[in-house]
Amino acid sequence: MAEKILVVEDEKKIARVLQLEFEYEGYEAQVVHDGIEAWELMQQSAFDLYILDVMLPGLSGIELLRRLRKEGKEEPVLMLTARDATVDKVTGLDQGADDYMTKPFDMEELFARVRVLLRRKGKNSTGVSQETELAFADLQVNMERREAKRAGQLLDLTPREFDLLVCFIEHPYHVLSREQLMEQVWGFDYAGETNVVDVYIRYLRQKLDKPFEAAYLQTVRGVGYVLKDAET
Repeated sequence: MAEKILVVEDEKKIARVLQLEFEYEGYEAQVVHDGIEAWELMQQSAFDLYILDVMLPGLSGIELLRRLRKEGKEEPVLMLTARDATVDKVTGLDQGADDYMTKPFDMEELFARVRVLLRRKGKNSTGVSQETELAFADLQVNMERREAKRAGQLLDLTPREFDLLVCFIEHPYHVLSREQLMEQVWGFDYAGETNVVDVYIRYLRQKLDKPFEAAYLQTVRGVGYVLKDAET
């Protein structure tokens, strides 16, 4: 069965090109040009991936994303923005976006990112993992339930924060560069956009380390980040 993609884009020429390209690649693509109409459709139909323009009539892409996440829907969301502004990207990520692209974009890169997001969704939905349980010090991660606990306390992580934590637990005491984290967590090279890693490290630290006495996620200046016991 073809994977279903909803494209919410008010520039009709761009939307039509995306629809035709996705259908040529074997996806089932549906296009909406208005935020309110998109939200009504989201209530009626299920999709495997959402592509949301930030600037939309009716409801913005950010508002659509916020509503999706508020309802507990974890399907991947890729944001499109015409402005190469950090505030747009951070706002989208903060609301639970999985990725973003700045217009104009390269179609092949868009397809690459879509494949990564859909592949990750497939793995998450099946719960397939080489190990069901991962542990580090007082951290426990259940891959099947996608739950993480520290000292028995459940950590309220977004899907991306969870994947980032798993990457660190799978490589304890190893310094991971931003590029390595991009490749292993995001699945491809962001071509210089590695500041998104710093954003998510900050989010993860707020939940993983700040409520506890010991900080496990350490910065190695000029290199990257490492998960290690504070006493080592």
